[in-house]
Amino acid sequence: MGESATPLLYPRPMQLRLLLLALFFAATTARAQFDIEESHTTASLRGIHNVGAGVAWASGTNGTVLRTEDGGYLWQTCTIPPGAEKLDFRGIQAFDANTAIVMSSGPGDQSRLYKTTDGCQTWKLLFTNPDKEGFWDAIQFTDASRFPRDKDFGMLLGDPVDGHFAIFLTFDRGEHWERQLKQAPAAGQGEAIFAASNSSLVINRLADRAFVTGGNQGARLINFTVYDDDTVHDDDRDAKVLPGAREFYFFGKRRWGNVALPMGHSVSSGAFSIAARPFGTPEEIGEQVVIVGGDYQQPNIGHNTAAYISYGKLAAAQAPPHGYRSSVAYDPTQKLWITVGPNGTDISRDDGKNWTPLKPSTQDPPDADKNWNALSLPYVVGAHGRIGKLRPITQK
Repeated sequence: MGESATPLLYPRPMQLRLLLLALFFAATTARAQFDIEESHTTASLRGIHNVGAGVAWASGTNGTVLRTEDGGYLWQTCTIPPGAEKLDFRGIQAFDANTAIVMSSGPGDQSRLYKTTDGCQTWKLLFTNPDKEGFWDAIQFTDASRFPRDKDFGMLLGDPVDGHFAIFLTFDRGEHWERQLKQAPAAGQGEAIFAASNSSLVINRLADRAFVTGGNQGARLINFTVYDDDTVHDDDRDAKVLPGAREFYFFGKRRWGNVALPMGHSVSSGAFSIAARPFGTPEEIGEQVVIVGGDYQQPNIGHNTAAYISYGKLAAAQAPPHGYRSSVAYDPTQKLWITVGPNGTDISRDDGKNWTPLKPSTQDPPDADKNWNALSLPYVVGAHGRIGKLRPITQK
């Protein structure tokens, strides 16, 4: 990722091989589907986070939060956080069966964070958007299994305020938040972030974060790299949002990078979701990145819906998903990528270069591949309380 990202260039024999490969993928159909689970709600669900060991959390409209401790066999309806009955919880990040932070999206103070530490019996209001013109889109925390030193680091991302993207950072698992000042990138005219699945943002650790945008001037990938702690300078001591936040001083080099993405030029189109598959050891700088999107107002348009980055090089998907996609994720068990949207589901076995439809099996409802919003594998969520769990995929 970064400013140096350029489309991949291949010699002619390689181009021919890739064309034949794309045709092969286009002619192949994968069969599998999500087992539909009972959620006991009709809320539109956009937040989902699989913690592991059978624990997962989901969230949606009307202050809805759900939790399972048995792999989805039973989904518990959580207590609604205080004052959240009309809020739209579009993002949720959980740490275990008892601890989770839920993010609502909306104008101004309708964007909020709540936290529970007792299995969603009670909630504490952590943070309310201080920007009247703001709108929060995504919240993510570092994967503690890969970067235990940064396990309490998280980032909250919002639409531009005063011409700059709103970025808040936490170093204590969400208890306190600091506004990232002066380093926040400038937004283009009409550029914004889509709060479709809580996956427009991805972070590896404190030193490596990226997000994707859209709008009528086109989509961008914006990434931040730092070699030490940031947010507070000698002249930035007023940067704190809440009292008690730890001071962090910057000692190394940092860089904002950005690159244009081949994904639409309208207010309803762009990049909606980004995911990364690390390779090598955590110390190595290297990962496969896949980005999906399209035009949510024209979901059946099948071009400009996906791109990928391999070893720092960006390219558009050769055989893209067959419509607008709101979420993408990598399945390390089956060694494939999966992306979902209103008109279907697609998979890629070659790191985002080529996508094939994932169709229902003969035992599934005919629309079992459609009307999904967000992924945290093996779980997927959608409108009207829809929750699914992915079964193994086979070729046909």
